Amino acid sequence: MNHALDTIATGLEASQTMMDTIADNLSNVNTTGFKSETPEFQTLLYQDGIQPGANSTGLTVYPSGMQVGTGVKVASIKDVLTQGTLTSTGNPLDLAINGQGYFQILLPSGQTAYTRDGSFQVNQNGQLVNSSGYQVIPNVTVPANATSVTIGTDGTVSITVPGSQTATQIGQIQLASFINPQGLQPLGGNLFASTSSSGTAIAGAPQTNGLGSVNQNYVESSNVDVVQAMVSMISAERAYQLGTQAASAIDNQLNYLAQAAAGA
Repeated sequence: MNHALDTIATGLEASQTMMDTIADNLSNVNTTGFKSETPEFQTLLYQDGIQPGANSTGLTVYPSGMQVGTGVKVASIKDVLTQGTLTSTGNPLDLAINGQGYFQILLPSGQTAYTRDGSFQVNQNGQLVNSSGYQVIPNVTVPANATSVTIGTDGTVSITVPGSQTATQIGQIQLASFINPQGLQPLGGNLFASTSSSGTAIAGAPQTNGLGSVNQNYVESSNVDVVQAMVSMISAERAYQLGTQAASAIDNQLNYLAQAAAGA
């Protein structure tokens, strides 16, 4: 009985993790560049009663064994890296990546972070920064007298100034890719850090070496599928309810056994 309760407890924890993940996805449905998350589950070790292939007699073997599972565990929570919808904003400093890659951001610590959130602005020095004021790498500085800013799909940044009809290139947006983007470490603030699992960042111009293109006046919306999230939430809720009902049934059996032992 105690074994059954322990097994059910692992299932309840797994269902709770699923609900926590869904809640995080739904809360970030309007977060620019957010990638939905999904937990992956694995069975725990089995208790062997009879090993498959063990001798049942001197001449025969058991065709199947007798193994009792001990529950489930959360193996990982991974990002779903599908492309989000590109949403027009009309802001010339808003950028969306169409395809592979991440923008590079310089943190105050000197560390490089990575993001799909291209909601950029300029600071008091004209430098291109994210919504937290962190500088985009490589540095792009827009002069105060610029009358327009044009960012090409290949990341080239050009401006026009009063008295000139000719655009002048002032910088180059670069993207970074990873062999295993699932291995990036979330930092919050729509930022990620590289890890030994993700591999070293490979930086380059958009539309080169498999990197996506840059779309000006757009941002990438969250890729959360609200309908699928609601279906998954109902499934997790039902699994949790079944687990609590099974635990209640076992509790009733234990009470019955305790009362029978007391009356013996």
